[in-house]
Amino acid sequence: MSVDSFPVGLEMHVSYPKLQVILTLLSVSQLKFEIKEGPFARIETVDIQVVPLGNSLFAVSWQEQSGATVTNIQDYDRGLIHSHATLPDSQFLRMTGAFTITRPADRTSDDRPHRNKALVLEAMTSLFQRHDASAVERLYTENYIQHNPNIPQGRGALQGIVETLSPAVHYEPGLLIAEGDLVAIHGRIRGWAEEPQVVIDIFRVEDGKLAEHWDVLQNEVPAAAGAAGMPMFDPEEGTNLG
Repeated sequence: MSVDSFPVGLEMHVSYPKLQVILTLLSVSQLKFEIKEGPFARIETVDIQVVPLGNSLFAVSWQEQSGATVTNIQDYDRGLIHSHATLPDSQFLRMTGAFTITRPADRTSDDRPHRNKALVLEAMTSLFQRHDASAVERLYTENYIQHNPNIPQGRGALQGIVETLSPAVHYEPGLLIAEGDLVAIHGRIRGWAEEPQVVIDIFRVEDGKLAEHWDVLQNEVPAAAGAAGMPMFDPEEGTNLG
């Protein structure tokens, strides 16, 4: 992630425990803040430095006319701002506030779909290609929710399945589609059933891990035997994962 992903043009209302602030991200070098009530009430435009920290996190720092210095950690995945300010009288404030977007950015800066697709691809190949049961704890939430009626709930159940997989089980990933915190992956799995199966898995991502899963499986029918004459699955469909 680069500074180009900073959501220039975005306006947000930040609710700290004892303070309400409106922030407008004018550019990668300036922002405007407005505090309407209380001892800090004012409007000011300040020069800022933006440092991308990855995963939709930015460190934004500035100095105000009064001499106060502020550093914000802006977390766009969770909708939170962690603010640290040193006031002219040397008082130090630490505040965390949730924000509501009141005007969207000039262009989309949400890179979650790209990261979430990479997470799902890593999970499916780790578990069902390499049979690496240790990846379950790293990639899945502890209270993993499973909508397949043949698989028990929880991360431990999934780990137990991977530990006992037949060497014949092999997964081929195909097309990936992602939006927000949801990812769908089209693939083919051999050795899970008597016949190769084509499967669509849908995952919900939470805090960088897989939290919920739905799937639909269908025995693969060779292209020549189908009425449309088209393959149900082609591994080349997933070559462009960007």
